[in-house]
Amino acid sequence: MTPEALALTHARAFAGQGRAWSAAEFADLLASPHVLAIGDARAFALGRVVAGEAELLTLATDPGHRRAGRARACLVAFMAQARARGARTAFLEVAEDNAPARALYEQAGFAEAGRRAGYYPGGRAAVVMHKAL
Repeated sequence: MTPEALALTHARAFAGQGRAWSAAEFADLLASPHVLAIGDARAFALGRVVAGEAELLTLATDPGHRRAGRARACLVAFMAQARARGARTAFLEVAEDNAPARALYEQAGFAEAGRRAGYYPGGRAAVVMHKAL
């Protein structure tokens, strides 16, 4: 996927929830050998693996393609590729009020590790989650 396609899907997925990431930001991330991008214009996972740890940076599903298992498939593929690159633990952050995403991550075996107050726009906290890979 191109940075432009990632930015478009990200903007659609997170409409009304804060600033979407730009194509330039995606291009900068994709330039790193540590970054993994999995999926397509319907849904994608983007993360990085460094020093035995994986961090899921974003998981986005175009609203027209939700509830079809695409996010779950991207998450599973991200974890498999992270393991293949030597990650032993995965981390992510999710808005405390994003119940569908939190349910997806919990079903995938992630557990709450902490919170970051006021991390997201509107003062929403981020829930930091982790999982052994």
